[in-house]
Amino acid sequence: MSQIPHLIHGERIPGSGRHADVYNPSTGQAIHQVALADCATVQQAIDSAKSAFPAWRNTPPAKRAQVMFRFKQLLEQNEAQIVRLISEEHGKTLEDAAGELKRGIENVEYACGVPELLKGEYNRNVGPNIDAWSDFQPLGIVAGITPFNFPAMVPLWMYPLAIACGNCFILKPSERDPSSTLLIAELLHQAGLPTGVLNVVHGDKEAVDALIEAPEVKALSFVGSTPIAEYIYAEGAKRGKRVQALGGAKNHAVLMPDADLDNAVSALMGAAYGSCGERCMAISVAVCVGDQIADALVDKIVPQIQALKVGAGTCNGLDMGPLVTAAARDKVVGYIDDGVAAGAKLVVDGRGYRVAGHEDGYFVGGTLFDRVTPDMRIYQEEIFGPVLCIVRVDSLEQAMQLINDHEYGNGTCLFTRDGEAARLFCDEIEVGMVGINVPLPVPVAYHSFGGWKRSLFGDLHAYGPDGVRFYTRRKAITQRWPQRASHEAAQFAFPSNG
Repeated sequence: MSQIPHLIHGERIPGSGRHADVYNPSTGQAIHQVALADCATVQQAIDSAKSAFPAWRNTPPAKRAQVMFRFKQLLEQNEAQIVRLISEEHGKTLEDAAGELKRGIENVEYACGVPELLKGEYNRNVGPNIDAWSDFQPLGIVAGITPFNFPAMVPLWMYPLAIACGNCFILKPSERDPSSTLLIAELLHQAGLPTGVLNVVHGDKEAVDALIEAPEVKALSFVGSTPIAEYIYAEGAKRGKRVQALGGAKNHAVLMPDADLDNAVSALMGAAYGSCGERCMAISVAVCVGDQIADALVDKIVPQIQALKVGAGTCNGLDMGPLVTAAARDKVVGYIDDGVAAGAKLVVDGRGYRVAGHEDGYFVGGTLFDRVTPDMRIYQEEIFGPVLCIVRVDSLEQAMQLINDHEYGNGTCLFTRDGEAARLFCDEIEVGMVGINVPLPVPVAYHSFGGWKRSLFGDLHAYGPDGVRFYTRRKAITQRWPQRASHEAAQFAFPSNG
């Protein structure tokens, strides 16, 4: 099998010992081995970034932006290869992988505007012959730890903006599907990025802990499960690092009695079963206000779930591929078993799904539960698979209370034709990203992404304006040039303009 190396100081560096298998989830076969970094390898990447930082920090933002412009072009030119690597190692469909890459490119486009984003503020004569201004300066060496479900997009949420702001970046991508991430990093070097500004180290907890513990790493950005997000936030923060850790989710879609049901069903199909449910913004709970809309939803959505086109991710024309690993498949099947045991009504059962010619693939078919209650484990926990749960309530207020009581607050949406209901929902719901008749309210690149409650640890959201703030620190400067001929007495009162 081919070996997937680290990328340090612009060169492919083979592993020094440990490796992990990378699987094609459509076949269940190992297709690559990826090197797993030890502490010495991580330190090698840090040393490379440390040597590159002084010159990169002093590179004019306009020149940094030019690298990003060329990077964007290379991403577009190499789309087909990137998309196939994503699909081969993650299992998502080619169309879904292409959509992921396009959303990542949007963040590169945002980073191209860094000369405007880094403009500070200036005031003349804030006092007698005193001028004041502020500017945004890079932190130094920063790191990102990214998940398997978006091997292209989530890294592109992080390092283009961090690098454009003048930092050096160390990326620790998921070891489950690293090939597309490595290729994209190499394209950035082809765009003219100086060696050392971006380094990629593959690894597991040993590499993560090395980044947390390294005093040279000033900030950490993480996207993944809540337990790991809590760990990284706690360990990083106690070492004085700036940390942004995005965790899990349990996203609800509320269907009002006046909802456009046909459009709501189409939206739910994509939001619940797209990427096999392996999205932190996936809709996994449909909250129906009244039995009438719930019964109508079941009648309409069941035939569409049963008609899902499921197969090997690299085939064209599919709706859904496999889950990423055998363990992920077994975990989802375990949740379905648990829902049945708890008394939920299993309307469509995706267990035991087989794809002809890919019998060893990690497949689970689209699954639907009805009459789920808040005390059930399938309601409380993030399943991260193609399972949609229907909860029935009597009012919008009851639906909102259900959502607000949940420990996660990542994303939610409301399907309605009632503007008053929509306004109330937007104002009162305790969730970070809200959609009205929009099932996946992922903000565009010039806004910022992040949830509330146990879906985000840290003060700032990902990418967009919050991303600029996360990867920089403000410096305020006050300057005065006294007249040469004057002599001023000492002042012991606190200075003011009064």
